[in-house]
Amino acid sequence: MRMLLRLLAPLIGLAMAAAGVLIVIEVIAAWLRRNVVTGLVVPWHHWRTAIENVTWEDPPVPGIAIAVAVLGLLLVLVGLLARRSHITLDGPAPEITVVTAPRVLARLIGRRVRATEDIFSASVTVSPRKVSVLAQAFDEARPELRDTVHGHVDEMLDELPLHRRPRVAVHLQERQGPR
Repeated sequence: MRMLLRLLAPLIGLAMAAAGVLIVIEVIAAWLRRNVVTGLVVPWHHWRTAIENVTWEDPPVPGIAIAVAVLGLLLVLVGLLARRSHITLDGPAPEITVVTAPRVLARLIGRRVRATEDIFSASVTVSPRKVSVLAQAFDEARPELRDTVHGHVDEMLDELPLHRRPRVAVHLQERQGPR
């Protein structure tokens, strides 16, 4: 959703800026050319005469109004769903709210996992509900390695005053290539 919002925001901004430039040009042209009936860039007066004969009951008007309303609601929905998710921590007092970004928690957990013996690299993804660890190991044959990594993640989560503890999922892959 955030990517869609990042694409829509500049497009809508450019469209509004272009409309603003056209309005400024037309207003200045109307001030300078008082007796001219047509617009300089946009034929406003022709549009006005065409629109004067249209009522709310004419066939395209309700459809256009519904389409604009649905588009507006979709834009509001995209904006609401694209907000950042934060990890809530217990504050030192009930009236104090403490949050952290999932990226910060992922970096902390990633450092702890990479410090584990036989772990070559690790990728950590954190959301308020789940911590996913994808670790590459030198030797995946060790059955206790997954439990060791899971234990390190659990220890890290125990050290933090998390308001809601996320679930932990650990996946191991064997390192490809020479040792």
